[in-house]
Amino acid sequence: MNKIYLHIFLLILLAVSITSCNDQSQKKLPSLTETFSKVDKRPFGTYIAYGQVENMFSRNTIRNKKQAFTKTWNEISDTASLYVCLAPALYVNDEEVKAMMNYVYAGNTLFIAANYIDDALLKEIKCKEDYKPIPPYYNFFDSIRNTNTQFSDSSFSYYYHPYKNSFYNYDSVFTKVLGVNENKKPNYIVFFHGKGKLFLHCDPKAFSNYFLLKNENYRYMENAFSYTANNPDHLYWDDYYLKLRSKRNSGNDNKSFSSLSEIMKHPPLAAAFWLSLLSLLLYILFGIKRRERIIEKRKSNENTTVTFTETIGRLYLQKKDNKNIAEKMSTYFNEYVRNNYFLNTSNINADFITTLSRKSGVAREKVEALYRTIHHAQTNEAVDDYQLLSLNEQIQNFYKKQ
Repeated sequence: MNKIYLHIFLLILLAVSITSCNDQSQKKLPSLTETFSKVDKRPFGTYIAYGQVENMFSRNTIRNKKQAFTKTWNEISDTASLYVCLAPALYVNDEEVKAMMNYVYAGNTLFIAANYIDDALLKEIKCKEDYKPIPPYYNFFDSIRNTNTQFSDSSFSYYYHPYKNSFYNYDSVFTKVLGVNENKKPNYIVFFHGKGKLFLHCDPKAFSNYFLLKNENYRYMENAFSYTANNPDHLYWDDYYLKLRSKRNSGNDNKSFSSLSEIMKHPPLAAAFWLSLLSLLLYILFGIKRRERIIEKRKSNENTTVTFTETIGRLYLQKKDNKNIAEKMSTYFNEYVRNNYFLNTSNINADFITTLSRKSGVAREKVEALYRTIHHAQTNEAVDDYQLLSLNEQIQNFYKKQ
């Protein structure tokens, strides 16, 4: 018996071990979505980069911006500030490009890192980008060594898809290369404009949590920001462009004019638009609702007992069989009493008369006289016409006065 318990215990232990191994083997890799969000602690968020910026510029408080750069530039008048934008892709219209260039020209620093940088901005600084989207995630953890060489010739590496994006055809008079990828192609440049600087980096993964936590790769970010001012007047962090996934129309671009975008620019007009859309939706929902046809009122069931009794009475009256007619009338009357007042008519006594009078609302004397007439008709051998008419009259009066 002890051996049986021991075998059961060993089997249970083996099953638990197998389940635990399966759970370990089925653990999923963390999400590799490139959000570059400052609150994202996954591999390709920028939680570490945001904290590193706070440490590098500890005298400044980061101001998070969740609006288009055009609106930001209209609200500020800085001449020595730093604006940081890390995004999967940067989509800007002509108005935003103009605002960014004016911001830089006034003496500020604009730092942008994105896989894809809008042609509208690159055209403004006379530069082009060789953008190469990364392959699917199934190649993750391939033995790929990526060396990102800083201008100072220091290199940093990690295991992931290699940095392939690069800049070319840039104006070397106003543009300086600060970093290259493993193929020695520029992926980090600075454009001098007026009193300020525009920094462009086409591989934002270099500022991701995964890259910065690998060995001493945090130094790469320190080197990248070492070209900016040490103590900017204000420090801004962009939370707007990292969420954009397509290019928006410019208000001055007649070729790409959109009525909807024009409506959304004006809050009162936008509110009226959404209210109209909601009203139309409610109208459609109520319009398609199934409409019930009017249900005709059903007539209540008629009590045909009296009619039937009268018909049978006429039939027997023609044969002059008063005795049989009286018995039939009494039988149908008692049936009526049983069905409507739920009384037992097999025993007619004083209690029965009282109960029937109370339930029907007919005076007790009339109920008693009616059943006396019924008794005489049932006990007599013959019933004359007067007795039959009296019985019928009393029954009809009972029906009418109840």
